[in-house]
Amino acid sequence: QVQLVESGGGLVQAGGSLRLSCAASGRTFSRYSMAWFRQAPGKEREFVAAINWSGGSTLYADSVKGRFTISRDNAKNTVYLQMNSLKPEDTAVYFCAGGFGGDTSRLSIYYSHWGQGTQVTVSS
Repeated sequence: QVQLVESGGGLVQAGGSLRLSCAASGRTFSRYSMAWFRQAPGKEREFVAAINWSGGSTLYADSVKGRFTISRDNAKNTVYLQMNSLKPEDTAVYFCAGGFGGDTSRLSIYYSHWGQGTQVTVSS
């Protein structure tokens, strides 16, 4: 069983940067593919980025490609989302998610473990 806790959210001006962290408990973190999703007010949850168990494979939504970078440190049981060139439309609650084994996926149903989310607000 893996429990996920996000941190690093906050208020930032457009064009700024934030780094989100997701700390995982449990001994099997390195066997999980990890992802970030986000949900803006009144909208459905959407895929942002994913990384496989080794960090050797990543996947991004078109809307964040080239601006966001997902990475992981299995020794620290942590996955990161570096967000640069932030836009007001990036404003959302960001969720960390984990799925045992396999490769990356854009589908939320693939991920069985979810954090509580961290708010990111980008002002114009």
